[in-house]
Amino acid sequence: MKRVSGWYIFVLNAYWIGLSFMWNSLHVTILPAVLLKYIPETQKNTWLGLLTFFGLILAMLIQPLSGAISDRWQSKLGKRRPFMWLGTGGDLIFLAIMGFIGGLPALFIGYIGLQTSSNIAHGPAQGLLPDEVPASQLGMASGIKTTMDMAGIILSSLLMGFLISAKDPDPTLSTIVIIGFLILFSLITLLGSREKSTYAPQRIRVDWKALWKSVFYFKAEGDKNYWRLIFSRFLYLVGIYGFQSFAQYFIRDKFSGQDPIQFTQFVMGSFVIVLIIFSLFSGRWSDKIGRKRLQIVSSYVGALGSILIIFATTPFQLILFGSILGAGLGIFLATNWALANQMAPAGDVGKYIGLTNLATAGSAAVARLEGPMTDVLNNAAPGQWWGWTALFAISAVLMLGSALAMRKVPEFKGVEEVKESG
Repeated sequence: MKRVSGWYIFVLNAYWIGLSFMWNSLHVTILPAVLLKYIPETQKNTWLGLLTFFGLILAMLIQPLSGAISDRWQSKLGKRRPFMWLGTGGDLIFLAIMGFIGGLPALFIGYIGLQTSSNIAHGPAQGLLPDEVPASQLGMASGIKTTMDMAGIILSSLLMGFLISAKDPDPTLSTIVIIGFLILFSLITLLGSREKSTYAPQRIRVDWKALWKSVFYFKAEGDKNYWRLIFSRFLYLVGIYGFQSFAQYFIRDKFSGQDPIQFTQFVMGSFVIVLIIFSLFSGRWSDKIGRKRLQIVSSYVGALGSILIIFATTPFQLILFGSILGAGLGIFLATNWALANQMAPAGDVGKYIGLTNLATAGSAAVARLEGPMTDVLNNAAPGQWWGWTALFAISAVLMLGSALAMRKVPEFKGVEEVKESG
């Protein structure tokens, strides 16, 4: 496969800006703010956690299945883009339900529907990078992908604080902006990709039962290293999502002198800027000095940031300690994603990259279950915030566990072949 230009790598990854902007705006800002119109204050973490938990369980199932189907799909548009068109169209419908109808039922239906449609597109979209980019550029390309993800979060952090108010959380304007961003950046990828036609006169019949089994059943021996990689990703991201998912409520409780929406956006924006810087450098470093080594370092940095956040008492301290956490995540995302792309076997790239969502969506779902725990502990001793202490302590332990899970995964550099382990 020939080397590709930096511009084309951007085109392949532009879709993630719109997707990241959408989900960060919903999970960090809109859902926490709007839910408070309909639920008791003392149960806020529980309601937010359970609503997003069920949606993310759907994502765990749909994304790898959609990716595997796209591996075999035949069409003049290629094998990935038909699913991206379909899923993005569904996104626009369910965003409209969430943002314009109002009420708890519409919020629930829109969110569950959005998780379904978005992940129909998400699984195949992840296959574009290894399809179109040579192995020698995957480290850099993975760093750029992470940067696009984080660019969406920064844009969300800059805009959402001005588009929705903590006093009167009407999601209409913020939803219109999300729709605009999603259309713009999805079109860059959908129209700019040079994905070749996979159309064949004789259609291949899909054995759906066999496909389901192939996606969700794996040989423990043959896939051992990939499962270790997925498990390490799961542990690390549970720790991160615990912070991200409940950040607005954490700030509402412990930094009551700050506007909860605007200060959350500022904290998360600082977090992501640091993340981007370390992600870009780590993508290049990993091509030279080894991805496994850098991923393990990221676990130590992330654990340190989580512990320090427990002791943050001023806005400056929270921003500083959150930035340490962001540095760890930036290193982790670039190195882990490059390993996932490199270790995925040819011919099953969509399936295996989709499998990373067992860790990504699975960790996000499990982290949401910390919501009820946080409410119980906070309500047990009002003002002591035991729930928040427990949440960040658990995050640190999980990140250290992520480093342990990587011990037996072989080290890869540059374009080395993945060695099969027994």
